[in-house]
Amino acid sequence: MTEINAQTKLCGVIGNPVAHSLSPAIHNAAFQHLGLNFVYLAFPVENLGDAIRGIRALGNVRGLSITIPHKIAVTAHLDEIEPTARHIGSVNTIVVEDGTLIGYNTDASGALRALTDARVPLDGRRVLMLGSGGAARAIAFALATGSKVAHLTILGIDEAERQGLAGDLRSKTGLSVDEAPLGDPALRDAIPRSQLMIHCTPVGMAPHVGDTCVPAPLLHPGLAVMDIVYNPLETRLLAEARQAGCMTIRGLEMFLHQAVAQFELWTKHAAPVEVMRRVLESRFA
Repeated sequence: MTEINAQTKLCGVIGNPVAHSLSPAIHNAAFQHLGLNFVYLAFPVENLGDAIRGIRALGNVRGLSITIPHKIAVTAHLDEIEPTARHIGSVNTIVVEDGTLIGYNTDASGALRALTDARVPLDGRRVLMLGSGGAARAIAFALATGSKVAHLTILGIDEAERQGLAGDLRSKTGLSVDEAPLGDPALRDAIPRSQLMIHCTPVGMAPHVGDTCVPAPLLHPGLAVMDIVYNPLETRLLAEARQAGCMTIRGLEMFLHQAVAQFELWTKHAAPVEVMRRVLESRFA
C-alpha cells in the first residue's frame, strides 16, 4: 500500500447520505493497484457552499465525486463546466486544476462507454429510454452529443419532466425525439420499432427484484437492452431480455465506467478497469 504523506492527493465523494457509497472501495483499489499516491474518502455534506469553499482552501484536493442531493446545486459553485454537463444541468465530478474547479458529468460518458465497450451499434439506431430523471437526462445527452443515433423515444411517468427533457434535447442538440407516458400502450408501440432500450427507472432494484415495467413478450432478438439498475447484477428485465435473445448490458457497467472516467480525469492514468470491476462484483456476489 502506498504510504500516505504530505504529497498524497485527496479525492472523495460529497453528498448526503454517503455511508453506502462503493466509490471509496473502487477508487482506492485502483490507486493501490497502480501505486499512485492518492486516497479517496467519503464526506457526508449538507452545507454544499461551505464544503466547496473548504476544497478551495485545501491544497492537496485533486477531485471529487458529487452525489445526491448536490449534483445540480454544485454547478453554481464551479469555475468551469464542460459542455455536456452544462447541457445536462448537473455535475457528478469535479477536477481541481491549479485552483480552478471544473465540472464534468461522467454518468453521461460512463453510459456511452458501457454501450461502446459492449459493441452496441448506435449510429442510425432508434433508441427507447424508460424514465426521464437525472440518469436518463445524462444518458440522453450523451447519446445526442456523442453518437449518431437516429431517434430517441422517451417514456416516463412524470409528464413535466419527460416533456422538459424532450424539449431540451430538441433545442440544444437537434436530436429527433418523441415522448409519451410510460405504460403498456406506449411500450407496445415503441419496442418493436427500437434497436436499443435503456431502462432508467428504479423498477427491479433490490429489494424489489421481481419487478419489471416491460412485458417479456414484447422483447425481441433485434433489441439490445441496458438496465442502469446494478443491484441485483442481473435484473428481471435483463434476465428476460437475455432469454428473448437480446444483447444485454448490466447496470454495473455504467456505474463502473463513470468511475473509470473520474479516475482518469483525476490521475491522467488509464484506469485498471478489471480491478475496479472485480471490486464492484464482489459487493453483489
